Amino acid sequence: MSDTTSTRGPVARADRLLSPIENATNFIAALFVFALMCLGIAQIVMRTLFDLPLTGYVDLVELSMAGMAFLGAAYTQRMGAHIRMELFLGRLRGRPLWAAEIVGSLLGMAIIGVLIWYSGAHFWRSYQLGDTTIDAEFIVWPSKLLVPLAFSLWFLRLAVQLAGSVRLFIDPSRDPQGVTLMKDAAEVAREEAQHATETKET
Repeated sequence: MSDTTSTRGPVARADRLLSPIENATNFIAALFVFALMCLGIAQIVMRTLFDLPLTGYVDLVELSMAGMAFLGAAYTQRMGAHIRMELFLGRLRGRPLWAAEIVGSLLGMAIIGVLIWYSGAHFWRSYQLGDTTIDAEFIVWPSKLLVPLAFSLWFLRLAVQLAGSVRLFIDPSRDPQGVTLMKDAAEVAREEAQHATETKET
């Protein structure tokens, strides 16, 4: 989890600036999932009870895929909930650890940069052509626009993590800022139990 206790320095400021945006996009992704669940229930009820399937159901599912798949990516990166090579990284300490994190961030930024370029071109082509879905003919470009936007936010999160890793590579004794900290299973379990207790009390 990225460090939020320290409020000084450009890395901490960038982390604080991106975090609410990532929270918002992740919430929107969750809304896409919830809306699709409701839409699926409505489709089953309408088809089963009234023999009247929803028009454009398949098209709406197709258009929702981009939001569900990519809008939460930057949030997931920040929280360290993505798949990481922790079996390898868990053995490293100090500068070797942060050197590995730097390499990982640079590789991630290179890949995401390419994806931003091509997904942006794909969106622009769809916008210019007035592309629509096959069945209900819903416009497609808003869904395709979500992909480069989500990737751009992900790129910025990787840049913050890169800066935080460089900072700790220079001086490993500093407080972590903008980086993902690995936790063992016991620590994760304690945090989940504490969160569950707090939720129950509220």
